Amino acid sequence: MHDWNTDDMFGYQFLNGCNPVVIRKCMKLPDKFPVTHEMVKGSLQRELTLQDEIKKGNIYIADYVILDGLPANKTKKSQFYLTAPICLLYNNKWDQIVPIAIQLRQTPGGKNPIFLPDDKKYDWMLAKMWVKSSDFNLHELSTHLFKTHLISEVFEIAMYRQLSAVHPVYKLLIPHVRFTIVINAEARENLISDDGVFSKISSISGDGIEKLLERAMKTLTLKSLCFPDTIKARGMENTSNYYYRDDGMMIWKAINCFVSDVVEIYYDRDEKVQKDVEIQGFVKDVSVCGMLDSKGDKFPQSLNTRAELIEYLTAVIFTASAQHAAVNFGQFDWHAWIPNSPSTMRKPPPQKKGKVDMKYIMKTLPDRGCSSEVLGTVWALSQFQKNERYLGMYPDMYFTEEAAKEAIKKFHQKLNEVTNSIKSRNKKLTMGYSYLSPDKIPNSVAI
Repeated sequence: MHDWNTDDMFGYQFLNGCNPVVIRKCMKLPDKFPVTHEMVKGSLQRELTLQDEIKKGNIYIADYVILDGLPANKTKKSQFYLTAPICLLYNNKWDQIVPIAIQLRQTPGGKNPIFLPDDKKYDWMLAKMWVKSSDFNLHELSTHLFKTHLISEVFEIAMYRQLSAVHPVYKLLIPHVRFTIVINAEARENLISDDGVFSKISSISGDGIEKLLERAMKTLTLKSLCFPDTIKARGMENTSNYYYRDDGMMIWKAINCFVSDVVEIYYDRDEKVQKDVEIQGFVKDVSVCGMLDSKGDKFPQSLNTRAELIEYLTAVIFTASAQHAAVNFGQFDWHAWIPNSPSTMRKPPPQKKGKVDMKYIMKTLPDRGCSSEVLGTVWALSQFQKNERYLGMYPDMYFTEEAAKEAIKKFHQKLNEVTNSIKSRNKKLTMGYSYLSPDKIPNSVAI
């Protein structure tokens, strides 16, 4: 509440807030975002040109093009507004990520100015609010609902259809689908239905939500669920203070080692994977029936090696546990202060600079009724279950083989090491990052 409007806190949330998956290294300024050195030179600190800063790897971009053209929501009381902003960010000499230019629509022009930190105070404040409002909607509907909840359900359904309860992969996955179908049924009924919460608080209409999910579906591949690949694809391997990446990599490696240990107990060579009709049926069901990928271009329809099976299962478990935790349990922390993450905007984005004051901003932000709905929703979604089972907690012991039980013990030990490492680091930070601490990661999408 005190620091939300500072540029460094705005930038920090791209790395370690609720939606840490949008920011990427800017390799080249897109033509649709005509930022010049003259515009931003006051924000650059290394006596380099903007192009040189790009070459040095100090410039990042967040582009919400996926929201472009989606129909905005309208309630009985309000017409809401939606836009698809582009935000340029800079890694300054203090290793902070800060915004240096914001364009509120995708098409440049006289009625679509590029807002800058040295603009009038309320112009810059409102521009940042527009970015955060777009981020809220993209986070809730794509990053959170679609890419953790609904995707995990696809794997669960295929698991029940294709794997017998005595199959080792069934035993491996069953703790990581606990309550998922139930919570998703609740979400369909209470969150994204015609009269659900999102019809009251979101900038995107019901038709727009459907179109957004269709667009998100087109970007979904197995590799997009593999954490190291997603970090590399966005050029974020070496960005400072990116705790989501650092902790996520530790969790991915721990899960990957555990899955590898289990797979190698039951499959001593690749041919056994190839000949396992249940495994092959499982991955084909996911691809064809779940992902509607009839050609297998994005999700494989067969697996040929143990390495492929290990990566596949690691992605399933990581998505249901760590990735969901990273984008779910910070919702109250980051969305409860409404100006920091407005769920919707009641005025259209400004077309000129110098016309905005605090009165206009207050008329733009959500009203009390909408804000209270947001508060209640993000508080509820940020709660842990009373009987929560955290990553690696398997009280219902499905495995009977001693080797598998030993693999679980080893997994426990590794997760404890990761937890202690994160706690040790957080003691040195002004604001710790704990969303990917294993002792706070539920096994499954259960809330």
